[in-house]
Amino acid sequence: MKFKNLFPFLSYLKSNNENILVVDSKHLLFSINFLKLHLGSQYNLLTCISGVDFLNNLYRFSVVYELISMVYNSRLRVKVYLQETDYIKSIVNVFVNANWWEREIWDLYGIYFQNHPDLRRILTDYGFEGYPLRKDFPTSGYVELSYDESKKRVILKPVSLSQEYRVFSFETSW
Repeated sequence: MKFKNLFPFLSYLKSNNENILVVDSKHLLFSINFLKLHLGSQYNLLTCISGVDFLNNLYRFSVVYELISMVYNSRLRVKVYLQETDYIKSIVNVFVNANWWEREIWDLYGIYFQNHPDLRRILTDYGFEGYPLRKDFPTSGYVELSYDESKKRVILKPVSLSQEYRVFSFETSW
């Protein structure tokens, strides 16, 4: 692929026999549209959109698009890196099936998709606060709901954990 010569804002990587394009968020809509419509690429099937949280990095989030060209029998991964307050343009006008994936990423990571036709929560409740797939999301609260048989009503009681949180070190396997 000779995309780098055509578009200087792209960076092309080949990792583990996979083709990866890293695109600036300002040029995402143009790049996805080009990859779908250009006769030399014809990536006209969007198979997945994923969100990734890189806590404590220069870019907090990444949105990853998986594209397939049935004509050329090839796969392409398009990555966009974002900071916490950045937004990204919706590609629903290019790929209709991006609608629910973008809603899911908005709901679970809080990444805003500009010009999305129906950006609202899809997996969590409407009154839910926070974004559960962010790495800094608390894993437990301070109170839990339970039904008290003697009072015949739902009560709030402090959370009691049966064991302390473990601290994992990913540098060693033990």
